Amino acid sequence: MSMVLTSPAFAAHAAIPARHTCDGVDVSPPLRWSGVPAATRSLALVVDDPDAPDPAAPQRTWVHWVLYDLPPTSAGLAEGVAAAQLPPGTRQGSNDWHRSGYGGPCPPIGRHRYFFRLYALDSVLPDLRQPDKARLLAAMEGHVLAHAELVGTYQRGD
Repeated sequence: MSMVLTSPAFAAHAAIPARHTCDGVDVSPPLRWSGVPAATRSLALVVDDPDAPDPAAPQRTWVHWVLYDLPPTSAGLAEGVAAAQLPPGTRQGSNDWHRSGYGGPCPPIGRHRYFFRLYALDSVLPDLRQPDKARLLAAMEGHVLAHAELVGTYQRGD
């Protein structure tokens, strides 16, 4: 069985509702997952946009959310989950606004893709002191058992 990542808020490759963006209340969408391998000791979640600033001429990947050490028994995250509501043991990383927590889509131009990637790891990572995406991925190297991906899109003014 493969790991699967979904959201009741939007279908794969469909538009993310404005509620979950800077044009709405900017709360994280609800997420659900299944098929986590039995040997999993922790999960990590990274949400990013590879189309920044303009999908016609992308220059960088903008990171929206970084979480790690989620317990493998968790099956998802509620909409608008606050730090205090994260599953026990979950640690937060730093997004490209240089803060922890979710920062929703806010593309300056065009329709952007947002990749929600969930990783099953064979270990619990040490406290990385609010790592950015690159530091988290480096710490995960050699520990990924499986991963799942959900892609949503957003264009302002839709």
